[in-house]
Amino acid sequence: MKTTDTPPTGDARIPAPRAAQGPEIRKVAAPAGEKREGAVLNVFSHGVLIIWAIMVVLPLLWAVMTSFKADRAIFTSPWSLPDTLHFENWSRAWTQAHMSEYFLNTLVVVGGSLAGTLLFGSMAAYVLARFEFPGNRFLYFLFIGGMSFPIILALVPLFYVMQNMALLNTMHGLILVYIAYSLPFTVFFLTAFFRTLPTSVAEAAFIDGASHTRTFFQVMLPMAKPGLISVGIFNFLGQWNQYLLPTVLNTDPENKVLSQGLVQLAVSQGYKGDWSGLFAGLVMAMLPVLAAYIVFQRQVVAGLTAGAVK
Repeated sequence: MKTTDTPPTGDARIPAPRAAQGPEIRKVAAPAGEKREGAVLNVFSHGVLIIWAIMVVLPLLWAVMTSFKADRAIFTSPWSLPDTLHFENWSRAWTQAHMSEYFLNTLVVVGGSLAGTLLFGSMAAYVLARFEFPGNRFLYFLFIGGMSFPIILALVPLFYVMQNMALLNTMHGLILVYIAYSLPFTVFFLTAFFRTLPTSVAEAAFIDGASHTRTFFQVMLPMAKPGLISVGIFNFLGQWNQYLLPTVLNTDPENKVLSQGLVQLAVSQGYKGDWSGLFAGLVMAMLPVLAAYIVFQRQVVAGLTAGAVK
């Protein structure tokens, strides 16, 4: 008798019915030539970045190492580690070279100019980005033109303007010059950032009865916080390292800033310079900038593309 072998129900050998699926997507492997070119390019870019990092980091480490050496060891063994750490170099630069006073003056000048730059720059950028009026584009391109104007060409007329307004050799006069010097880039940066913010939020504030001033300070300005942080970091770095403007416009010894203090420290003893104290003061001047880079490195990177994509 002929029988048919019927497998029992639920046999594991019988595959379960497959659900309807879409077209199968197959991954196409990149050609070997493209892989090789990508690997070579990757190695080349990483090599360039490593060389650039060494060129930047080594001088900083050498300056820090030299600040703890004696003057004789700086010339006899400039590349060796210090035998003993001379902390008196730092204390001498901080007290005898008046670096503490210059440091405080720099904090006052940079802090005041940074606050004024962000306030006036954000107000001007908001108006240029949100309101249409005759001369809007002219003012915007006027600010952009200020970015391309070398400050060295304006030193002589700026000196006489400051002198006629009795602002020469004063800290508040230097603050005003720093604000004017930093406004073009700030307005250019924040105008692009304000254009990316949604207009519906401002319109809702107007419907609720808020004025333009209240809408700007309580609604739009908090929304622009990432852009303010980014442009504030760039302005801080530029104003802290400024040397030309305070040298020309501020010759009062009591109002000198940190960059002028370093120059005075270098030439204070004529032919016998205090090299160890000079390197200690140089590292003191670098520490706030390095701290700003380390703490706000993500904001610095984000600031490079802020406002680029709408």
